[in-house]
Amino acid sequence: MDRKFDAQLADLAQTHPALGLLRLAALLAEAEAEPDDDALDLLFEQVDAGFLLDVAPAEIWPELARGLMARSPAKMIRTLRDCGALAQVLPEAEALFGVPQLADEPAPVDLGAHLLDSLHEAALCAAPLPVRVALLLMNVGKADSPREHLPLHYRHIERGLPRIDAICARLGAPQDCRELALAAAAEHERVHRASKARAGPIALMLERLGGFDAPQRFRELMTVCACDYRAYGERSGQNYPKAELLETALAACAEIDGGGFAGTNGEDELREARALAIARVFGSQRWSG
Repeated sequence: MDRKFDAQLADLAQTHPALGLLRLAALLAEAEAEPDDDALDLLFEQVDAGFLLDVAPAEIWPELARGLMARSPAKMIRTLRDCGALAQVLPEAEALFGVPQLADEPAPVDLGAHLLDSLHEAALCAAPLPVRVALLLMNVGKADSPREHLPLHYRHIERGLPRIDAICARLGAPQDCRELALAAAAEHERVHRASKARAGPIALMLERLGGFDAPQRFRELMTVCACDYRAYGERSGQNYPKAELLETALAACAEIDGGGFAGTNGEDELREARALAIARVFGSQRWSG
């Protein structure tokens, strides 16, 4: 460990043991070196002593956010899991490890390992905190999918959305993190399938994703989907084609003036105009009103 890290480690002696445990995991995520035996032993001792049982969930959030924004957020999650802390701090994420997820490759991937890989991709592209929180939480509805259906996860969105709400409320996560995590859980698989949609559904998808009225949320959601995509197989660092497709569709709608569609049918007419613009740019008239 470097001197700066050693000094930070020494400061933990002045911190509540449970928060010190989480702070240490976050600091390890920032350090270039892997945790040494002394650091790991300290984590194990604090978990075994039950310190995490006495800490208020809202006090956990600043340390969790610190680790998620570190150089290697996946290292923080891995470290917390290795010492048994993740099951106490975020059991919904712990439950993803060992659960298979269908992938393009012949063999399914482990959702827990995929979570770590997607956080690694988020760090590589310097993604903001809401993106990293969304990647951490968006698959929690898949943790208890019926075993007979695996590696498919039917109705995981219905299970996942209330869990994400509960996690964010418990930890006191910021509203932008909560909103993006909910949007990612509901939409990221639809975004991955966007090339199969017709122009009308794509126009409606852009509306749901905030493309027309919440551009920052749209961009962050595209980053979430890109990191999720790059976490599969050998895609690390690759361009995400579905984001490019949706950005092309959004640009095609840019010159349509929403204020020009008024009256009883104005909203439907606006959506129809957007669908036609997207159909033209895609070189196809396959659209639905």
